[in-house]
Amino acid sequence: MARDFTQTRLFNSEEIKREVIHSNLMTVSQALDERGYNAVHQIAGYLISNDPAYISSHKGARSIIQQIDRDEIIEELVKFYLESK
Repeated sequence: MARDFTQTRLFNSEEIKREVIHSNLMTVSQALDERGYNAVHQIAGYLISNDPAYISSHKGARSIIQQIDRDEIIEELVKFYLESK
């Protein structure tokens, strides 16, 4: 069945933002793991201190994590943690 691309589509910007944050954190985590770092400790250090030196530049991880405001990352992590309880 063909899709009708003439219809208006609605997008949930909060859901898109959440997906981007998740994707970026997973990419950064994988890059840190490849370099032998503890991804949880490194990402937490970055979020607490705002020091990008906690994140390796391997595979552009440092640039990727800086694409999203730290406060937004922390907010999404807290939401995820509280919603999973």
